Amino acid sequence: MTDFAFAASRRRNSATRLAVGLLASTMLAGVPVAAFAQEETATEAAPAAAVQADVVRTIAVSGAQRLEPQTILSYIKLRPGDTWTQAAGDAVLKDLYATELFSNASVVNRDGNVVITIVENPVINRIILEGNKRIKNDKILPEIRLSPRQIFTRSKVRADVARIIELYKRQGRFAATVEPKMVQLSQNRVDIVFEISEGPKSKVRQINIIGNDAFSDGELRGEMLTKQARLTSFFSSNTSYDPDRLAFDQQKLRQFYLTEGYADFRVVSAVAELTPDKRDFIITYVVEEGERYKFGEVDVESQIRDFDDASMTARLPMQGGDWYDAKQVEDTVEQLSELAGTFGYAFADVAPEFSRNQDSLTMDVSFVLREAPRVYVERIDVNGNTLTQDKVIRREFRLAEGDAFNSLSVARSTARINSLGYFQENFEINQVEGSAPDRIVLEANVEEQATGELQLSAGFSSLESFILAGSIRQRNFRGRGQTVGLSLNYSRYSKSAQVSFSEPYVFDRNISAGVDIYRRDTNSFNFRNNERNTTFEQSTTGLQVRAGVPLTEYVSAIGSYTFNYDDVSLDEGLYFSDRDGDGIATCDPILASRYLCEAIGERTSSIVGLTFNYDTLNSRLRPSRGETVSWTTEFAGLGGDVKYVRSRARAAKYWPVGAGFIFSVTGEGGWIRSLEDNSVAGQDDVRLTDRYFLGEPQMRGFDIRGVGPRIVRLQYLNDDGDDATPLVPQTIEEALASDQRVDDALGGKAYYLGRAELEIPLGSGAREMGLRPSIFLDVGSLFSVTQPVLQDYPNGLQATDGNGNLLYLQPGVDDQGNDIIQAVTNRFAPDGTENERNVIPGTFFKEVFVGDSPAPRISVGVGVNWNSPFGPFRIDVSRVLKKQVGDDTKTFSFNVGTQF
Repeated sequence: MTDFAFAASRRRNSATRLAVGLLASTMLAGVPVAAFAQEETATEAAPAAAVQADVVRTIAVSGAQRLEPQTILSYIKLRPGDTWTQAAGDAVLKDLYATELFSNASVVNRDGNVVITIVENPVINRIILEGNKRIKNDKILPEIRLSPRQIFTRSKVRADVARIIELYKRQGRFAATVEPKMVQLSQNRVDIVFEISEGPKSKVRQINIIGNDAFSDGELRGEMLTKQARLTSFFSSNTSYDPDRLAFDQQKLRQFYLTEGYADFRVVSAVAELTPDKRDFIITYVVEEGERYKFGEVDVESQIRDFDDASMTARLPMQGGDWYDAKQVEDTVEQLSELAGTFGYAFADVAPEFSRNQDSLTMDVSFVLREAPRVYVERIDVNGNTLTQDKVIRREFRLAEGDAFNSLSVARSTARINSLGYFQENFEINQVEGSAPDRIVLEANVEEQATGELQLSAGFSSLESFILAGSIRQRNFRGRGQTVGLSLNYSRYSKSAQVSFSEPYVFDRNISAGVDIYRRDTNSFNFRNNERNTTFEQSTTGLQVRAGVPLTEYVSAIGSYTFNYDDVSLDEGLYFSDRDGDGIATCDPILASRYLCEAIGERTSSIVGLTFNYDTLNSRLRPSRGETVSWTTEFAGLGGDVKYVRSRARAAKYWPVGAGFIFSVTGEGGWIRSLEDNSVAGQDDVRLTDRYFLGEPQMRGFDIRGVGPRIVRLQYLNDDGDDATPLVPQTIEEALASDQRVDDALGGKAYYLGRAELEIPLGSGAREMGLRPSIFLDVGSLFSVTQPVLQDYPNGLQATDGNGNLLYLQPGVDDQGNDIIQAVTNRFAPDGTENERNVIPGTFFKEVFVGDSPAPRISVGVGVNWNSPFGPFRIDVSRVLKKQVGDDTKTFSFNVGTQF
């Protein structure tokens, strides 16, 4: 609008000059020359007057509101006494608009009195964003340069619009548009509104590759990070267009061809075209594959005297005649550098020299180890720690000041500091040149993170029903590396409380120590009529102390002592009766099974344990590489009421298998042997509460305690309804499928369990949500327990009298006139009604012993771990491929709110 005013002013001045010219021409045309001569004297004074009019006498400002006139005059170069010209007026306007403080300005010269009229730009009251859902305000507002109380300018608005659109482009939304609007307020204030239309995320519709003959389009697309948008790529974030990813994919293509021997490969061009609707991109690559090469002569040339060229050449992974592989060359350079580092040559330079023979299509490679001095550690610097004491970090270093440099020791030190969990992820020890060529400085630049944990959670588990849990733990107590914790857990079937403390370096020596005090109340159960019934309750109060020492860098030994007080009880209302009629209720083996009656009572356990650990994992929280092996032996018998030897072993190995996949194999097993003989037939020397149990969650596809020896009760039934027909027991299959199923897990004295699992990577969006899906195979078994004495209550034992006559129940009256139910042999009552058969549900049954077999149980399935906002969540869907008679299977299981 100001530009239009300035142009109109210039047009008015031009029109004035034209009118004067026309008037002069008209007057000259009608006036004689003599008359013109008479006025010559009068016109001679006109130039002098004109000169006076062109001198600026005063400069005034009109229209100022917030700005002082003197401030506005300071922005221009024109001053009183200067000569007025049209160019000077243009310069005034130019200076004013350069300040971006005015929306309109004009300048008028009135006989040397210059008047500047301005309209000030409004002040911004607030910035408003509308329509943005995918990108929140806290991400957009930092990109906007305008802010409240600033002067509004159109150029700044246009720049902010460009920034917002660029922000959406970085998110892959190339169809996004931003419409700025200005809402006029009082006192020359405005609200700036950015109306955003985000549009859909621009996907990669198609990836075309031109010039490839050796490999198909599908193979090459599989090497790229960018993927085509398909229904199967729903969770992938790599289907959106990203210019940086486009450049990275070109490098990926080159790397792929170089690993396949195509040393001359190049990407001629890579073009990304946006479709007219701005919704999708079509990417086209033009490539030249070139010829395929093989390795020619391959050798090592060492200028370091500690290395022998011939022996190192013999150990190279590539040989002449193999297809050329640039990745193999790169890995060999890294391995040779690490090898030099282990001998103290920290700055060894390994340079591969190539000689290409295009006639024979071979590539000669010579690995040159250039001469370098042996390096020693000058000092170790620890920086960035404010809470953690220096000694906590320094004691994890496998090198000391003055030691010869060793790259393996540096890598191990990095892994140990990372495993503390006190600092940033992917911590690295920096290597800096020291004061001399043979000196090196190791820098540990740490960034501390929170090590205190407070967790309050509630959840629902298919195992424990409702769960309430609370815990507080500090893993770096007082910055000394100590761990202090308190946890409380409550559910319908279990309760626990524990206080723990551990010190990794007692008196600053490489000896660890810890103590735990705990109370655990757990219930065992079975199912009757599809309802979970508690079989026995076990309360354990205990104390454990432990101490550990490292034997080597990767092997440690831990000794422990545990004292437990156990109280095992049964529900007297369900499992006790007075069969002897002496008025004292005792555990009834018919109701509870004799092995449960044997378990009840109070006892103490005094246990000494020894554990050996071997651990090379790169992370204790979520390992992706390395292995771990542990073996534990416990002896109970130094005091206490129980005597046994129990041993358990476990091993696991993790491999990264490319593209984010992690494959792991885990195996474990255990056995227990009693050191006392109770000499009771049918009663195992190892108590029920000391045995192993197997099932969910250790072995997926089976219910809790669903694997191993158990007793199944077969009910005696009369299918035809004829009272004279003897009762017949169910088959095992019928009993297990019945709604009135009764089976009791006995546990075992030995077990084994194996697991193979492949963790599947997802897109960055799913990773940020904490989703980690996997597929798994579980194999295991639980066995070895003495077969208990089985009970059999068939028809004829309690359903007939001494002469074999069937018994019926009939209401009656005793000698004192009390109503009673009496057993009679008459089928019909005196009034003609039929008496009830003397069959009490659950009374007539036959017990069978099943499941005591070392034969493997096998299950496969898929599962998902999710670090949800309300706690860790695990869900598994399993299919059992092999089981034994009596095993209790389960297809679907989940767990929320507890650790897994």
